[in-house]
Amino acid sequence: MNEKLRSKDKDYLFKAILQLKTVEECYNFFDDLCTIQELESISQRLHVAKLLTDGLVYSDIVGRTGASTATISRVNRSLKGGSDGYSVVFERLNALDGEKEDER
Repeated sequence: MNEKLRSKDKDYLFKAILQLKTVEECYNFFDDLCTIQELESISQRLHVAKLLTDGLVYSDIVGRTGASTATISRVNRSLKGGSDGYSVVFERLNALDGEKEDER
């Protein structure tokens, strides 16, 4: 983890997020916390990361998400040299999707 990022305020934010238990609670919290544009930007970056992980090329990602090539490039750098946060989330989401498939 990048120690320059760490602060008490961010620790408090992340602890608060970990208290949310449903998607509806997340919508309510992030509606209060972020502007619509901020939330759109965050969700777009996550979508871009997923598409890059799935092997799509920049032009396809631009078409699907409307993200700029600069945003795609930044996300790609994080995927290749970041803190592996995207990988952890995608692995857990894939496992969760697998559990739902098993329940059917």
